[in-house]
Amino acid sequence: MTVKTRFAPSPTGFLHVGGARTALYSWLYAKHTGGEFVLRIEDTDIERSTQEAIDAIMEGMEWLGLNWDEGPYYQTKRFDRYNQLVDQLLAEDKAYKCYCSKELLDEIREEQMAAGLKPRYDANHPRIIAANAAATEDSPFVIRFRNQKEGSVVFDDHIRGRIEISNSELDDLIIRRTDGSPTYNFCVVVDDWDMEITHVVRGEDHINNTPRQINIYKALGAPVPEFAHCAMILGDDGAKLSKRHGAVSVMQYRDDGYLPEALLNYLVRLGWSHGDQEIFSQQEMIEFFSLDDISKSASAFNTDKLRWLNNHYIKTSAPEYVAKHLQWHLDHQGIDTSNGPAVTEVIKLLAERCDTLVELADQSRYFYQDFSAFDEAAAKKHLRPVAKEALELAKAKAAALESWNTEALHQLIQQTCEELDLGMGKVGMPLRVAVTGQGQSPSVDAVMNLVGKERVVSRIQMALDFIAQREANA
Repeated sequence: MTVKTRFAPSPTGFLHVGGARTALYSWLYAKHTGGEFVLRIEDTDIERSTQEAIDAIMEGMEWLGLNWDEGPYYQTKRFDRYNQLVDQLLAEDKAYKCYCSKELLDEIREEQMAAGLKPRYDANHPRIIAANAAATEDSPFVIRFRNQKEGSVVFDDHIRGRIEISNSELDDLIIRRTDGSPTYNFCVVVDDWDMEITHVVRGEDHINNTPRQINIYKALGAPVPEFAHCAMILGDDGAKLSKRHGAVSVMQYRDDGYLPEALLNYLVRLGWSHGDQEIFSQQEMIEFFSLDDISKSASAFNTDKLRWLNNHYIKTSAPEYVAKHLQWHLDHQGIDTSNGPAVTEVIKLLAERCDTLVELADQSRYFYQDFSAFDEAAAKKHLRPVAKEALELAKAKAAALESWNTEALHQLIQQTCEELDLGMGKVGMPLRVAVTGQGQSPSVDAVMNLVGKERVVSRIQMALDFIAQREANA
């Protein structure tokens, strides 16, 4: 048997973190078993489904690298198939027409709740029998699935173990609406059958749908897939993950400066583990993944851990790869890299210090753009009259330097210290502020090397002018 999994989002919004984790688990299981992964767009909610949401889902999947083997399939393009099978169930007396109005059903539900009963459709209720008997050929109706009344639905969930639901708990659900459109629970079953889905990985909010769907599979004579229902993702405060916890859209994480590998690595560990290992290559995820190792407990989202992982991938990924993702942020921040060092060289220098690509882009700015002001606190501490002599000497040496490289610049700073009998901090810190405009940066000789001779000399002069102005105002 070829394993076939699917990810089947409803296009009523962006691809959120919970959906991305479900997609990842489905994708990993298919890859682990040498199977196939299907993308299906469940757009039967025509009023709420949008092309914008479809595009957002596709963009998120592609950014994460979760490529699909089949699809995307669209449910709205399969209505003829669904209705063919609804008609088949009608002909086999496994479904029936119901003429009850919504108002009548609402009244019956209120009566049931007032009596302490579970609100549900009861085909044997006297008022429902009467309403169906009074209907004419022109009366509007829905099609309901004739659910079994005896026995139980039993299935072995890969995450939650054996689940048993009595058929008496399940009512006759609607499978075709008054307007002729099929409903979600029916479409899902037909799709899984037609697409030969063997394993359904989805959120625990679908557990209540599963016994209803299993009965429809059986009524159609379709094979029943295996199920794995994942626990929800919580915020770090224990509440269900939502916008107030920060980004929940996958593409918002792209915008916030995360690499797809970091988010995937983080998501795979939100409910699944392999020993104590924290960092997984994609190949390791595929090799080790198992549905049976997914925890049934809810997982808490921890942004600090995600940032730590992201820093790891920024540091350890090939600079050329990081540069591809960084370019979006450089463009977004208006940083033109055409006049400056190779972006890959800047990444090598800054990667250790940055948790996100947003930070990396922002910290790379001084390599490509001149600044008009120094950081106020850094300038106040380090661009003082006492630093003037060191900056003047360093500037003269820089202007005269023929071989511009990190080693030569390191010697330049050392020589300045020795000639003026100053400690490294008394020379290096004023130089750092002069060249970067900031109080923190990587090694100042390496920074000067990438900033370039002309800019370094010009910026040291700008710092000297700042000190002169400071003296004049004193």
